[in-house]
Amino acid sequence: MMWKQRSYSISGMKKMFVILLSVILLSVSIGSQAVHSEAAPSAVQSNGKKVAIDAGHQARGNSSTEPVGPGSSTRKAKIAGGATGVSSRVPEYKLTLSIAKKLKKELTKRGYEVYMVRSSHDVNISNKQRAQRANKSGADIYIRLHGDSSTSSSVRGASGLYPSSSNPYVGKLSKSSKRLTKKVLSAYCKKTGFRNRGCIVRNDLTGTNWSKIPVTLIEMGFMSNPTEDRNMQNSKFQQKMTKGIANGIDQYFGF
Repeated sequence: MMWKQRSYSISGMKKMFVILLSVILLSVSIGSQAVHSEAAPSAVQSNGKKVAIDAGHQARGNSSTEPVGPGSSTRKAKIAGGATGVSSRVPEYKLTLSIAKKLKKELTKRGYEVYMVRSSHDVNISNKQRAQRANKSGADIYIRLHGDSSTSSSVRGASGLYPSSSNPYVGKLSKSSKRLTKKVLSAYCKKTGFRNRGCIVRNDLTGTNWSKIPVTLIEMGFMSNPTEDRNMQNSKFQQKMTKGIANGIDQYFGF
């Protein structure tokens, strides 16, 4: 009797051990799944809008000419060389692409589809071709990014350029382009603290005149101003720049 009782106790202990081990393994499995579920990034839902971004300029300018607009006899250089930061010595084409890439990332997080006219420096794309690429991309709006420059280092602030209603090429886009410009420029200046120099009519911009969708050219700040030049080269400040532009785009679409 004593031997049988001991045998029964050992058998019972084995069963309890198996049950306990099963409970522990199940708990670990559930915990692992929960952690994995929490860590997994949620898919960004599309908002149904597409934005074309042109990082102004490129590594080398192209002095060959092209019509300033469809059917125009007036011709301008295909692409200018751009400005250079007075303090940073960083060329405009590098600044614009840096902001364009960050803007793409920010807009993508907000559910936009983004088309980049250029994604590298070593390209040869004229202003006319840039607009045509934006048109063919299926984008709803066209954002052109540039850095400003002046002979005076004290001039500062950001501005937005858009076509007038009397523009012979894109006059019908004037109202929507002006609204886009105002929204983006206002949100940009609010976020960065840059002076708002206002929306300016320009009918001589090839990259604007060949557009078939609402278009704005944002002069993000003066590269000839030491303070603004340094700010625009600061990584954290660039985040403000891109969030400001993205906020303006959100406002344009009513998001």
